[in-house]
Amino acid sequence: MTAILSIWTPERVERLKRCFDDGLTCREIAADIGVSRNAVIGKLSRLNLTREPRDEGARPARKASPRAPRARTVRHQIRMLQAEYGEAPPEEPIVNGHCCSLLELDEQRCRWPVETPDASDFRFCGNRPVHGLPYCAGHARLAYQPSSRPRVARG
Repeated sequence: MTAILSIWTPERVERLKRCFDDGLTCREIAADIGVSRNAVIGKLSRLNLTREPRDEGARPARKASPRAPRARTVRHQIRMLQAEYGEAPPEEPIVNGHCCSLLELDEQRCRWPVETPDASDFRFCGNRPVHGLPYCAGHARLAYQPSSRPRVARG
């Protein structure tokens, strides 16, 4: 049977209290005593040793992180299609007469994949896209369909 030895000998506890009173950080105390920072935090908690909260002027203010631009929602994309074509995009058949490879693909071509990526004749649609969208009108009609059920707003 193995004995469980405590890392907190009476000498280490006294050293912990002295370092804490001297204002050392938990990381500095841990390095001084030879234990982990979490062990120091846990022991300080069990001994009910706390510091007074620092005033906000002592800590440098954090920089506000720039917000990433929000992704376009399907609803926004449907509104863009309605603005371009009125109430609904035309129900014309999709003609893939302008197919292009990945190397030929640019912002002036529809990015809808034709065939499966592992097929030897894999191409992209290549038709003129709707302004502000990556797809032509026919493929945008397929890609952006309003949901039949209402979505719950996430907070």
